[in-house]
Amino acid sequence: QVQLGESGGGLVQAGGSLKLSCAASGRTFSVNTMGWFRQTPGKEREFVAAIRWNGVTYYVDSVKGRFTISRDNAKNTVYLQMNSLKPEDTAVYYCAGGPRTSTGAAISYEYWGQGTQVTVSS
Repeated sequence: QVQLGESGGGLVQAGGSLKLSCAASGRTFSVNTMGWFRQTPGKEREFVAAIRWNGVTYYVDSVKGRFTISRDNAKNTVYLQMNSLKPEDTAVYYCAGGPRTSTGAAISYEYWGQGTQVTVSS
């Protein structure tokens, strides 16, 4: 099993920045891809960004140029630097871990954190 724990959420004004962190523990060698998803009430969980073990990254179009995903494999930690935040970025952000084949689909990830709230005020 792999345990994931997010931190770094909070309240920020539009145009501001936040950096989310996700620390993994347990059988971390089984996780190749780390991803970030977000969810608002009544909506499906939305893919935000993902990073493979080798550093290849993927982003949803709406965050390209504003968000940066990175990872420190030695620390088993993945980060999401969020800049130029907009009110529509408000959501609960979830960290996810999965195999090399994990994609932008939530179902392709095996492990999930508990989520951290990000609120962007206008």
